[in-house]
Amino acid sequence: MALAATSIFNDPYPYQRAIRAAEVEAFVTGQGSFHAELTRIDLGRVWMQRARESLPRVLHYTTNGSRAPIIFLIDSDQSPMRHSGVRVAPGEVIIDGAAPEHHNRTEGACHWGAMSLTPEDLAAAGRTLVGRELTATPVARLVRPEPGAMSRLLALHAEAERLAKSEPDRLEHPEMTKALEQSFVHAMVACLSEGTYSEMTSGGRHHAAIMARLEEFVAANQDRPVYLAEICTATGASERTLRTCCQEHLGMGPIRYLWLRRMHLTRRALLQASAAAATVTAIATDHGFWELGRFASEYRALFGETPIASLRRPASEPEELAHDPDPLALPFAVIG
Repeated sequence: MALAATSIFNDPYPYQRAIRAAEVEAFVTGQGSFHAELTRIDLGRVWMQRARESLPRVLHYTTNGSRAPIIFLIDSDQSPMRHSGVRVAPGEVIIDGAAPEHHNRTEGACHWGAMSLTPEDLAAAGRTLVGRELTATPVARLVRPEPGAMSRLLALHAEAERLAKSEPDRLEHPEMTKALEQSFVHAMVACLSEGTYSEMTSGGRHHAAIMARLEEFVAANQDRPVYLAEICTATGASERTLRTCCQEHLGMGPIRYLWLRRMHLTRRALLQASAAAATVTAIATDHGFWELGRFASEYRALFGETPIASLRRPASEPEELAHDPDPLALPFAVIG
């Protein structure tokens, strides 16, 4: 029996927690109202996810190496995304590296898909189907599968979503679930074994290491403005190199990225707070925003509402955001 769920989100915080097999932070970079739909299907060995997002964003996420995922764009006419600094166009697949730290950014509305096996299952499937192991490398790798193999994967991914939404009763049959799982394994192996690989350069690996050190610094300094010289010292990178790394991975400079993170943290605090016990001034200054007029203007431009409107949201809305469960432990709706 398959496990599946489709959820609609109007806020990035519950959305980031619902993305499976990683601890995700989502930072919306475009103005307007955020909307996302996420479908997750667990077929046993194979996990798949499929998402639609209305605005450009940066995802920073960490993994523990328990899954070997591939990520790809669904629509042929959408803009490329950047994954760990690597440009990923429609028709291409990115294989997450074994390194725990990753950034994924989009430049507009996005429709993406992913699927994964455990590293052991992927290696075994490679041995069985093509006579060689398929293993993860320390850094992300780009693959351009044969067009036929990619088309089969995309069609299968779309059919699984359709079944989960429209004919869930068919997935209650173990034979159907097993057949779908096997088809996904064959499709994944075909894409990875018959494709053309582009390895990350030594410069790309160096930049990825700098970005990992940047995230360590960010985690220790989330509630205050920082100076560029501090970041350069913490990352061991020159100002020019740091800016280049951030532009590749994030689409923005380091100061802008840290500001964006603090804005999202401030919004989260406002949504979780009680209007009777907290003030916008206190929450904003706690996160390093001392020019309150400028803060309010920038907040409204980014999130489409004033800080006080976020604070005054009904208590039932932010309640969902009050806890951060393990993404792997989030409940699925049981089909059938």
